[in-house]
Amino acid sequence: MSFDKWLLLLGVLLLTMVFVGTLLERLPLTGAMVYLALGWLLGPAALDVLRPDPMRYAGTLERVSEAALLISLFAVGLRLGVPLRDRRWRLPMRLAFLSMTAMVALVAALGILALGLSPGAAILLGAILAPTDPVLASGVQSQPGEDPDRLGFSLAGEGGLNDGAAFPFAVLGLGLGLMGVGGRGIDLVHWLAVEVLWATLGGAAIGAAWGAAVGRLVVYLRSRHGQAIGLDVFLGLGLIGASYGVAQWCDASGFLAVFAAGLALQRVRERPRADTRALDAASDAKGHGYRTLATHSHHASATMRHSVEDFNEQVERIAEMIVVLVVGAMLPYAAPLPALWWFVPLLLLVLRPLSVLVATVGEGVSTWQRAMMGWFGIRGIGSVFYLVWALRQGVEDATAQVLVSLTLWTVAASIVAHGLTAQPLMRRYAAR
Repeated sequence: MSFDKWLLLLGVLLLTMVFVGTLLERLPLTGAMVYLALGWLLGPAALDVLRPDPMRYAGTLERVSEAALLISLFAVGLRLGVPLRDRRWRLPMRLAFLSMTAMVALVAALGILALGLSPGAAILLGAILAPTDPVLASGVQSQPGEDPDRLGFSLAGEGGLNDGAAFPFAVLGLGLGLMGVGGRGIDLVHWLAVEVLWATLGGAAIGAAWGAAVGRLVVYLRSRHGQAIGLDVFLGLGLIGASYGVAQWCDASGFLAVFAAGLALQRVRERPRADTRALDAASDAKGHGYRTLATHSHHASATMRHSVEDFNEQVERIAEMIVVLVVGAMLPYAAPLPALWWFVPLLLLVLRPLSVLVATVGEGVSTWQRAMMGWFGIRGIGSVFYLVWALRQGVEDATAQVLVSLTLWTVAASIVAHGLTAQPLMRRYAAR
């Protein structure tokens, strides 16, 4: 299809979402469900406009999903206003690491015992399907701020953390599958020291340092010298690129670095001057222009955060649309394996709740909250990224077909099932 026809298609799609966006809010539907259906319609199964064969275009699909994942992780970090030393971070931390590890183990055991996969391929499958999606789960997340609802905050924090925490397991599974323990494929001591400990701690530290340093410098320059004003678009994208690039260069987790950069930027506070006072209406920007707020020592930080967050939220929606469209178009390439009929329900209805139970023991979580956390472990962009990343590494064809089928149909089922239930369940949860 020619470039002008691609632009026409994209323009019509974006305008359609503008006009039907309000209608979707009144129906038990989500934008992701619409994108998934449109992707299938545009794919080889119907109009044959999109042909994103995951085996053939794994490299391109990896970059697209990676970029979308980075944008979403930074956006989630910007929305979480709870201080890092607050004990409310315990639950999302446990969900992101304990629950995810349990999920990898459960899926791997199922892969070995019921699917006949090798240990390496089974662990790789677990790493692909373990991460939850903070973007697609936005319908069940609370509003940003320093006093969020525990359920929404925990799901958002989990989704922001476990996309990076799953990478060591993907490396482990790929190494075991290609070379075996002790071979050139995997060194368990190196894996534990570098891929797990250093990648996690180093990535978080690098991202936090970038976010805090850049944010404080911008606030200082704006409030004291009237410099570095505007181009908040560049500020957000620049932080994503710099924190990710430095972390990857240092063999740390770039995903955790980007998430930490968003968290750190959100925590940058004002630097009020003694000879100034706050503007009365600045909290909602009424009566004051951008330059006035951006250079005022009482409001420079808040203005910076809001500008970056507003832009990043729009880019995040576009990234979500592109990736979910591609998932819908990729479904015809996912063979309908017989195991799908029991594997997908088992993963969503049994394995996810079991993994949540492991992480929530002793946390004072009510039965209803635990059930909601167990159900809303939405699979999405992270799983797509790890799938195409594994394909690009050279997984053998038979294993690749199993990974493609199980992953894409799980993501599609998750988008539909969770999209249909998000509104009614959250209304019931709010009433309780």
